Amino acid sequence: MSLALATLLYEWRRYMAAVVALAFSGLLVLAQVGIFVGIGKGFTAQIDRARADIMILGPGAKALFNGGPSGLPRRMIPLVYTHPEVLQVAPLDGSGGRFQNILTPEQQAKAEARAKKGGKGGGGGRKSEFVNVTVIDAIPGYVTVPTDYSLSMVEALRQPYAVAVDRTALPRLGVKKGDKALYNGKTITIGVVTDGYPNIIQPTLVMSRDTLRMLGEADTGQRVGPLMVQIRDPARAEIVAAQLNKKGDGKFRAWTRQELADANSGAMFEDQIIGIILGFSAFLGLLIGVVITWQTLRQAIMANIKEFASLRALGVSMGDLRNIVMELSFWVGITGVLASGLLTWLCWLIATANGVPMAFPPVLVGVVAVFLVVIAMLSGFLSLGVLKNSQPADLLR
Repeated sequence: MSLALATLLYEWRRYMAAVVALAFSGLLVLAQVGIFVGIGKGFTAQIDRARADIMILGPGAKALFNGGPSGLPRRMIPLVYTHPEVLQVAPLDGSGGRFQNILTPEQQAKAEARAKKGGKGGGGGRKSEFVNVTVIDAIPGYVTVPTDYSLSMVEALRQPYAVAVDRTALPRLGVKKGDKALYNGKTITIGVVTDGYPNIIQPTLVMSRDTLRMLGEADTGQRVGPLMVQIRDPARAEIVAAQLNKKGDGKFRAWTRQELADANSGAMFEDQIIGIILGFSAFLGLLIGVVITWQTLRQAIMANIKEFASLRALGVSMGDLRNIVMELSFWVGITGVLASGLLTWLCWLIATANGVPMAFPPVLVGVVAVFLVVIAMLSGFLSLGVLKNSQPADLLR
């Protein structure tokens, strides 16, 4: 075991502040990355978890959302079906409208009582929200059905006017499972409560294609939304996607599900506001981490200055002492990375328990880990000047 690592293990209390500073610097950046990526995953959860192996978008689309036109002419569906490995093709349909909850007699009575008292919220739970609508084909195993939908959930959505709502949207919409509500003036039933499909901008209703048709909002025009394609062998998704692109001759672009997921994440980080927020967080983490870690290492070295002076008296060169400090800084950085990972994991557990999605791309996690080690090394470099006080003559005082 090296002297630097032994020093960190046996005198860990002196370096705890530096480790904590690095841990929270990493948490500051990772938590925001996790939230932003999680928000994007929440928007695309139904697609990411569907049985589709390939997604087909318009030729100019760079991502599913905010990445250019993703709709296609309806005549592209038969063209995709001509590929011998394609099993199912279905367009991603959707809509949007006004949602209103319907109060039970008990809720209405409480609302009237509050109104008579003149208190705030006299509406007593009456909610009105604009909602997004996405569609599945309520057939077990169909390409548009997410893999985490059970048979009972699919069967519930087969019922006329039944919809699914994520549990995070229930308080906002003022409903619970089994309640009736109004969507664009027509009565619907909350038949399914899902988990892991949040939308922080607008609540989302999921319904069957038949229900959307009965509501009079099905897309029957010449253009359809992105196509979801299931093939015989998912392992051949890249090959089939390339063959479909060749067959389409520029009329559309076929993406594997992973390619589209990566493009969606990249499109989110290209957003100017998100880039500014993450950049500021990284700068703040750098500032906090360097200052606290630098001062902690400096004070720890000062506390051990007699030990360093003893090493110099034994013939250890100043260059070797500097190497010891830099190695010590490296191990402080590694410990900070591990502590940051633990804190981020706890944050993820709390967020997941409350229905808030968080996702951590491995590349960005690696960048943050290197970022923390660099902070520790930079702090160690700034602390090297203290070694000038390690004069062997000071041992005689």
